[in-house]
Amino acid sequence: MPHPATAIQETGRAIAPHLRRLLDFVEPDHDDVCLDVSRGHGPMPAALGPRVRHVTAVDATPAAAAGASRDGRMSTVTFGTGPVRIADGDLPPAPPARVERPTNSGGPDGVTVRANAAALPYRDNTFSLVTARFSLYNLGEPEHVLRELLRVCRPSGRLVIADLVRGNLACPDRDRIERLRDPDHPGTPSIARLTEMITSAGGSIRRLDVFTVERPVEPWLDGARDVAAADRIREALTDEVDGGPRTGAKPRMIGGELWFTQSWAHVATEPIP
Repeated sequence: MPHPATAIQETGRAIAPHLRRLLDFVEPDHDDVCLDVSRGHGPMPAALGPRVRHVTAVDATPAAAAGASRDGRMSTVTFGTGPVRIADGDLPPAPPARVERPTNSGGPDGVTVRANAAALPYRDNTFSLVTARFSLYNLGEPEHVLRELLRVCRPSGRLVIADLVRGNLACPDRDRIERLRDPDHPGTPSIARLTEMITSAGGSIRRLDVFTVERPVEPWLDGARDVAAADRIREALTDEVDGGPRTGAKPRMIGGELWFTQSWAHVATEPIP
């Protein structure tokens, strides 16, 4: 079995392989004026900065969740040598480049834009590139958020969504494991549902990258709501490995460790004029 790959070195910076795949899909241009909307401080602004003219980073929180202490949806992960093997780890630090985090006097840190994701403080057609990575379903009603992301995107620009999905024929019971870990988990959409929402919001889908990743269970369980929930998930996955009921997570043992699978999607869309 291949071992997880290390980060790739580029012009003095290190970029995690999973982020490299997304960047290749995004195809940033040196003339792009970008907006990244995320829950918390994601890695996209720093990764995009050297490749575009300007990046605006927004830590978006739905109005109903203002003041909530819940962190982002999932930790940053790193691809292994193939598209289906990953190991958890953080994006290596990189120096900021052309990244704007305007002061917001109402924010606790005074340096990050905070806004309702369904009411962004930008004019129509402002950005040539808009990105949202693993945050769409944590920022409010996805349909409303998508319409807002498309609103601030130029007609000739593109919106790139990266998020978890499930296969169109996959059993929705897969979310049971996700909700044991995080009771606030909003549910994983099917690929068809995600693309349907994008087109209904006014986007024309241009490219789609759907792939399965395999990741170790224990780092993922570090984000469980409590120890009892982590134990229940671990027991359910171990039972499946031993021939028990299926969870939809396709667990297996690799090198004495318990691993499971998720499906990720990158979707590139353009606003419909």
